[in-house]
Order: sequence, then C-alpha cells, then structure tokens
Amino acid sequence: MKKGLLIISFILLSVVAVACNNDNNNSASNEAGTQNIKEKVHAYSVGSFEDVSASITSEELIVTDAGKKTSFDLPEDEFFVSIAPFIENTHECAIHSLTGCQGELVEKTFDVLIQDEEGTVVMDDTITSLENGFIDLWLPRDRTYQVKIEYDGKTAESEIGTFKDSNTCITTMQLT
Repeated sequence: MKKGLLIISFILLSVVAVACNNDNNNSASNEAGTQNIKEKVHAYSVGSFEDVSASITSEELIVTDAGKKTSFDLPEDEFFVSIAPFIENTHECAIHSLTGCQGELVEKTFDVLIQDEEGTVVMDDTITSLENGFIDLWLPRDRTYQVKIEYDGKTAESEIGTFKDSNTCITTMQLT
C-alpha cells in the first residue's frame, strides 16, 4: 500500500513538474514570439522590398509576397501605432502600410510625450522618424492616450486609442 501511494505521489509530482515547466516554456515562447513579430514589423517599416507589401491592423501583420498573403498575430497586450506628424502634406489612412505609407518629415527628431487617461506618463522621449516619415510605437492595448509631439517650435496634440477598432496609422497630427 505504501509503495502504491509512493508511486502515485511520484507520478503526480512528475505531472505537476512537467506542467510547470511547460508554462515556463510557453511564457518564453510567447516572449520570443512577441520579439519576433516586433522585429518583422520593424524590418518592413525600414526595409525596401520589391513585390512585397505589408500592412498592420490592430490585431495582425499582413504580408503579401508574390500574391501569397500571410498573417501574423500581434501581441495580445501591445498595440502597434505609427504616427506621421506633418506640417503641410499628409494622406488619409487608417490601417498602416509598412511598405507603402510615406510621411512628410523624414528622419526628423521629435519630442514625444504620451500620457494615459489617468495622466500617467507612458513615454517622454526624443524620437527620430523613419525614412518613411513615421514614428512607430508599441503601446499597451485597450487604453486612450493623449499624444503631444513637438518639432522645430511647432506642436501637435491628439487623442489616440489602442482598441480593437483603433487606427494603426495616424496622419492627422499637424504641427502648428
């Protein structure tokens, strides 16, 4: 009887140890997956591609290569948004094309202040726009933010959201 209980206890302990180990592996895998998708998004934002297009919705990265469309899920807790501050020229946009959208102010340095709805500062940094004139950001999901961007004595302010139906392309922040 004691031998049977010992064997059952050992089996249960083994199952618990494997389950805990798998949770750790899944967590590491999720972190690696999040980093991998962020690297993909960045590569499409800064790269030059022929016959490849990439766009990003609130939930997925969509890549079309030689007519084949592939989708990649975005992190559950982070939202991608790309902002193109402008002075004179902009375009209408809701879903950001990583390989197609072009902003006016290329490789310019901006002071960016982002606060959540409680007034907590999420970002207060100096950021240089990419060759496409956009500032790419990853923000916590399901929040509303006040964004203030300053450049060359001019300022733009806007409220943005990071919800399922929120835009990933912000081209309405005119610097005045």
